[in-house]
Amino acid sequence: MSEPDNFILKLLREIRAEIDSGRQENRARFDAHDKRFDTLDAKIESLKQAMHGESVLGRYATAEFEDRIEAIEKRLEKLEKGH
Repeated sequence: MSEPDNFILKLLREIRAEIDSGRQENRARFDAHDKRFDTLDAKIESLKQAMHGESVLGRYATAEFEDRIEAIEKRLEKLEKGH
């Protein structure tokens, strides 16, 4: 009777070892995926910051252009009133 018990224990140990091996493989895969997602998140954040910076620069350029146009319009008004 002791032989079947030993056989079952041996099988259970093998099953446990396989399960532990699978867990370790899954952890390694999840770690690799986490690193990839972290890299992607960093790239997306960098793009967001670049886009925000460009939009801010665009606003400044537009504001400066509008100020110059307004100054020209005021000069034209003065010239028209003077004649």
